[in-house]
Amino acid sequence: MVFRIGHHPNNLHLTLASRWPGAFSNMKPEFVAYAEGRETGARLARGEFDISGTGSTPPILAKASGLPVVYAAASAPRPTNGAILISKTSDINAVADLKGKPIALVDGSFLSYLLAKQLEEIGLRLTDTIRQDMSPGESLAALRDNAVAAWVAMTPHLEQVLVSGEFTVLARCGTLIPNRSTFWTIENRGLTETTLEDFTGELKRLGREIANDPEKAAELLSASGEEAERRAWTRVVSERNWQVDGADQALLREQQEEADTLFHHGDLDTKLTIYPVDKGDL
Repeated sequence: MVFRIGHHPNNLHLTLASRWPGAFSNMKPEFVAYAEGRETGARLARGEFDISGTGSTPPILAKASGLPVVYAAASAPRPTNGAILISKTSDINAVADLKGKPIALVDGSFLSYLLAKQLEEIGLRLTDTIRQDMSPGESLAALRDNAVAAWVAMTPHLEQVLVSGEFTVLARCGTLIPNRSTFWTIENRGLTETTLEDFTGELKRLGREIANDPEKAAELLSASGEEAERRAWTRVVSERNWQVDGADQALLREQQEEADTLFHHGDLDTKLTIYPVDKGDL
């Protein structure tokens, strides 16, 4: 039976895995490309692949839809890989100024969680803003045209657009949210504990190889092959923590906190139990 790994452009670890010579060679997988992380749950349910990696929010939304999510691993926290951007000519001076304003983002990704937590800090909710679900390219155009007040952006788009000098960071992830990549499947795919452990081990090995050779990774990620793009990717790869660890209780607690936050903001219809509290936790 073929082991299939789904990958999309916003998960750099698995995108590189699909191109890196020798990656996952012990598992002999088939790599399946798809457009974006929000599709992961539905594609797993249809059997298009067996496991994938996304931000922190898609597995929560998958579980909310009734899918039996199984976590395999997670990256280290990435405090600089998400931020709220505004135009340098904007009259927005603080997150509180976003009340009632249109905000571009990939809604249903970790960017929704980042926005929710930033708003909570000042007593606002997601419903106090007007979220516009847009691709990164659409978001950039909308912010340039002042069609939105802000853009909640992620790596690598974040670094790429800041180079132009047109925009400034209103707020970053920082320590407000963990902002991990999560690697997960669903019970329906029938992956054994051994397979999940092997998958995690290969992620760790690849992460070490990427960290040791960022120039090679940048070359594989560069679409145009031009020197400027390779340099930009080298910076992104060099600044990223490529450490991966197996799923543990800390990850499940983080997922529970995010699910509770999304429920509080009305993005989930029902309260989820991801990390059940027992007497030992009280």
